[in-house]
Amino acid sequence: MTRAEWGMMLLLSLLWGGSFLFVGIAVGDVPVISIVAFRVLLAALVLHLALRVMGKDFPLTRESLVAFIGMGILNSALPFCLIVFGQTRINSGLASIINAMTPIFTMILAHLFTRDEKIGGLKAIGVLLGFAGVIILFSGRDLVGNAAVVGQIACMLAALSYGFSNIFGRRFSRLKMDPIVMATGQMTASAAIMVPLSLIVDAPFARALPGWPSILALTALALASTAGAYVLFFRILSRAGATNASLVTLLIPCSAILFGSVVLGEALGIREIGGFLTIALGLLVIDGRLIRFFLQRG
Repeated sequence: MTRAEWGMMLLLSLLWGGSFLFVGIAVGDVPVISIVAFRVLLAALVLHLALRVMGKDFPLTRESLVAFIGMGILNSALPFCLIVFGQTRINSGLASIINAMTPIFTMILAHLFTRDEKIGGLKAIGVLLGFAGVIILFSGRDLVGNAAVVGQIACMLAALSYGFSNIFGRRFSRLKMDPIVMATGQMTASAAIMVPLSLIVDAPFARALPGWPSILALTALALASTAGAYVLFFRILSRAGATNASLVTLLIPCSAILFGSVVLGEALGIREIGGFLTIALGLLVIDGRLIRFFLQRG
């Protein structure tokens, strides 16, 4: 990749890593469902505005709506809720580490549900390393009635939901839909689900307004870490390709851990660091470039 593309990749990792920080700030003041509802509603409005400025049409065909609703649930509403809920029980750095399992879950699901993406030798090693990292994260904990374990499981289920969304989304590749249109439809569908749910469950208008730190964190979460991050991700995808874009998965925990440490005063233990390094090694093995580098050097 060029220096400009690496710069965009670093910026994207900061935006998506920052989402764990912003949730960590807001989760003490705002209910889980309301955080997600605000995030997807504001992001959807901004993305619709971007479509209008770019002169792109928003499709309303039956097939497009099915794609928007499916992706809105699997790639936004459900995983966002699970991650925010998880962060009520674990810190932002650990949540981001568990989220790095998304490509590994995607690979397993692709092996099970597609014909052309089967797991081979090196990929199998990478998958095993990923799950070894998960075992390290859960090791030494009381698995019954432990709030931290519940939070980790929630974040794991979020990564699994992202994996399902990647498989589901491939069904609609034939639509040749502009990625930013897909992102707008996904966020719109998520907002249509989450806003009424928030009004029913959380009754936000009956609650006191959250403090300014939470309001600013929610705004940054929606504008920077959701709407802005999606636009940047699709720009990287178009310039550098899907394989290079997937490297951001390795960078997000680094920025999330840095933000959590500096801003929230969070600290990770040896178990969490060891789990992250093991998962990261698995992702590098799956990516293949690390192996090719050493082979070429040899």
